[in-house]
Order: sequence, then C-alpha cells, then structure tokens
Amino acid sequence: MAETVIEVRGLRNQFGTHVVHDGLDLDVYRGEVLGVVGGSGTGKSVLLRTIAGLQAPAAGEVRMLGTDVYRAREAELQTLSERVGVMFQDGALFSSLSVVENVEVPLRAIPDLTAETREALARLKISLSGLPWNAGDKYPAELSGGMRKRAGLARALALDPEVVFLDEPTAGLDPIGAAAFDDLIRSLSRTMGLTVFLVTHDLDTLYATCDRIAVLAEKRVLVTGTIDSMLDVDHPWVQEYFRGPRARAARDAIAAHSARE
Repeated sequence: MAETVIEVRGLRNQFGTHVVHDGLDLDVYRGEVLGVVGGSGTGKSVLLRTIAGLQAPAAGEVRMLGTDVYRAREAELQTLSERVGVMFQDGALFSSLSVVENVEVPLRAIPDLTAETREALARLKISLSGLPWNAGDKYPAELSGGMRKRAGLARALALDPEVVFLDEPTAGLDPIGAAAFDDLIRSLSRTMGLTVFLVTHDLDTLYATCDRIAVLAEKRVLVTGTIDSMLDVDHPWVQEYFRGPRARAARDAIAAHSARE
C-alpha cells in the first residue's frame, strides 16, 4: 500500500454564506503527481491553500506528513513548513528582490547558514528549475512569464521539500513553454522523489505529468483515478472534459510523443 502523505477528511470551506466545499475527502500518496481539476468556481486553488495551511477551513481535518495542519503546535508547523514547497500562479515573486534573493528567502530560516552557502544553494535550485545561469541576478520584471514561473518553482524547491503544491503552473504559457514545464515537473518529481499536488485546467499537463486525477464537483472530490479511468465516469462535466476535442488532441499528442521515444 502506498503511504498517504496528505489526508483530508470532512473539509468544509465557505465565504460568508457561500459554501465552496462540503464534506470533502481526499488522499494523496507519496511520490505521486496528483492533478486537481474542476469547473469554474469549484475551489481548486482554495483547496490547495487549505491543504497547504494558508487558509483555515470552516470544518474538517487536514493531515500532512503526519501533522494536523490546523491543530498542531507552532514548533510542529514550523518543521512541517520546511518539508513543503508552494508555487503560486506567475511565481508570486518579490519584485524588489533578484531571482537569487527570492530563492534565498526560505533558506534564511535555516540557522547558521552562511551567506555564501545560502547563495550557492539558491543558484543550484535556479539551475534545477531550468533557468539560464545568469537569471539569478535578474529581477522579476526582467523575466518572461515562463521564466518567472521557473523562478517560483526554484523558490518552492529551496528547502528540498517532500511535498510541492503547484497552482496552475502552465497557465499563460505558449504551447512550447508549457510542454517544457510539464517535462520539468515530471523529471523533478522522479529524480527528487517529490509528491506533487497540481492544480490545473490544462489537459496536456494532465496527460504529460499526472499519475492520478482528482475531480472537484458538487462541493467535494467527485472521483479520483487515472486519467484513462476518467473516461468511464458517468458524470456530465467529467464526460465533456475528458472526451471533448481538446482531450482527444492531448491524448493523441502524448501517444505520438511516446511513439517517438
């Protein structure tokens, strides 16, 4: 049996009288890339922020790496934060800091780490993210959208996390840039043994990177399974999403890529 590293039970998220999630359950297993999809308003990013400890739910329980995210003591939460990385849309970088300084931010929490070591580690993570060697000295405004996303990923990887949360990592990228980012995610998940929680609407990303899919609908996780198993789910949104023309194009592209390999 695969180890469960994220366990969500009975989750309820709401804003005023608007209920986004109600009775939501979800398990995420060590080493997998889980893609979270759903229609507009189903709370994909809300779920990510809740599991990552950034937004308290109205009810329910979230356990990650053995820690109760909303009931643990401060020292336990600090230890947990060092085992988790988060990449927000467009990188969410500090505009007044260079890329290397942005990546150094999480590293500053490590005691007795010299400035030289901190910079060396930051530049290593920048290299792992696929950015060119000189990108570390640039500021976010000097980077393209794809480069900012890679810089955000480098910062998320700064502390060698076990779990990484990615919020719409390929949104706004051209097809070539998105495909390259998909390859990077898959490669890093395998080489670093990462567990990846990935919110996306991009079918190409789902086919290229994900081991399992979780579909949000009706205020809960409607179904989880492999992307192929989604074809058999008897639900109108799931059928439209995974059997539509864009889904067929994504399947054909992956099949052609596999044939070339």
